[in-house]
Amino acid sequence: MEIVIGMTAIAIGLLIGLGALGVGIGVGILGGRLLEGTARQPELAPMLQGKFFLAIGLLDAVAMIGVGIALFFTFANPFIAQLQNALAG
Repeated sequence: MEIVIGMTAIAIGLLIGLGALGVGIGVGILGGRLLEGTARQPELAPMLQGKFFLAIGLLDAVAMIGVGIALFFTFANPFIAQLQNALAG
């Protein structure tokens, strides 16, 4: 049972860490493109900024879904129940 808990902890760490890393890279690229677009055409800055914030919200939603799944595996791990059923039966 300890191996299942340990592997779940590693998976949770990877899920949250890689999700945060991906969002960080995405926000960096998106912010750079916003600055490039604003520097090229300053009159479009308000429109570009609105689309930027929409995209940031969608990117953060991906990370929050990862955190939700990680919390599910932390507190209601279905693999432990399957292991207990296999050992008991």
